[in-house]
Amino acid sequence: MNNQDIKYYDSDYTINENTDGLVIQRYQEIPQSFLDNLKHKREESTSVREQNYMHVASIPVEIVEKWQREGFDFQNESVRKIVAKLKHENLDAFLVTNKAV
Repeated sequence: MNNQDIKYYDSDYTINENTDGLVIQRYQEIPQSFLDNLKHKREESTSVREQNYMHVASIPVEIVEKWQREGFDFQNESVRKIVAKLKHENLDAFLVTNKAV
């Protein structure tokens, strides 16, 4: 992977008021082209021999921050647990390999 492969999609928020008070809604728009690229990498992953680095997932920052708010320590969890959490939450689209980790 080189720097040209890395794409950054900014997260944003809106502030609204309702009967409960102020509501902050955080979001991050992920283009379909990004998801299509991940799917292509996932489909091709079994024909690629890994070297020193194995690209497993590309997880949007909003998902990581949500997990942190829920108490899931993303930075100190195993790759296996992170992959399991993605699958459990139906976020498989962010996986870039079909290989076992």
